Amino acid sequence: MATRKKIGLIGAGNIGGELARLAANAELGDVVLYDIPAKENFAKGKALDLEQNGAVLGYDSGIKGSASWADLEGADVLIITAGIPRKPGQSRDDLVATNLPIIRDVANNAKKYCPQAFAIVISNPLDAMVYEYKRVLGCSREQVVGMAGVLDSARFSLFLAREANVSVKDVRPTVLGGHGDDMVPVLSMTTINGIPVRELVAKEKLAAIVERTRKGGGEIVNLMGTSAYYAPASSAIAMAEAYLLDQKRLLPCAAYLDGEYGYKDLFMGVPVVIGGKGMERIVEIPLTDEEKAMLAKSAKSVQAVVDVVKKS
Repeated sequence: MATRKKIGLIGAGNIGGELARLAANAELGDVVLYDIPAKENFAKGKALDLEQNGAVLGYDSGIKGSASWADLEGADVLIITAGIPRKPGQSRDDLVATNLPIIRDVANNAKKYCPQAFAIVISNPLDAMVYEYKRVLGCSREQVVGMAGVLDSARFSLFLAREANVSVKDVRPTVLGGHGDDMVPVLSMTTINGIPVRELVAKEKLAAIVERTRKGGGEIVNLMGTSAYYAPASSAIAMAEAYLLDQKRLLPCAAYLDGEYGYKDLFMGVPVVIGGKGMERIVEIPLTDEEKAMLAKSAKSVQAVVDVVKKS
């Protein structure tokens, strides 16, 4: 007899609530919106509000707020947003000391209650947090990815579409590297419906767009006083949907590298295929010498934060 999938959302804040809304509206499965005991009633209230929203919009997915990991037992997907968001003036790396024990606690509980769940980590600093989740859980690299590249590519797409005066639907961007100021928007592989982006956007405009993409998260933090949540949630749901529906989507995600692109024992943004088996394969693309150098710089930045995690 068919049963609904279970989607566990770790953290009931801004991103968690939007994740729950999107997952339920798409009827990807029943949702458990988890948070710490001090925020249990908040999670339950948000879940009830979202279920009532379903009565208006017509979705039947169940949404439950909880502070008990037992409610996440057997979850098919975990999307992890736990931790504090960035504040103005903070880098993602500034969050290591606070969010590291949180991601370790999440991983230990996942190991106990839903060790087979496909995990999508959003918590910052992303590349280090997803590394630590995998290390503590002891899972295969196919089972866990970080959400960064889909979001970074979306920002890149928007800025390019606005500058070229075309639909965002036709922009095909590629962004590699860590989720930070050293990320690598790959111009040589970015097209607008097959036309190289350099043919449609002036060089100096492209340089400005690349820089704005790299600082895209900080721009929103400075405007709102907290991290983005609509676009990050949509990005993670796209990844979860690719897994749950075995869509074989080629998406840029933080994946564990074992020699690909010349790097090992590191999570970094690369094109991957996500399907019913999780992160099914990493796709290596040719890079120019300049892009290789930028990727090396990004990898060095990621490695520096991972080294801090390893020593903590």
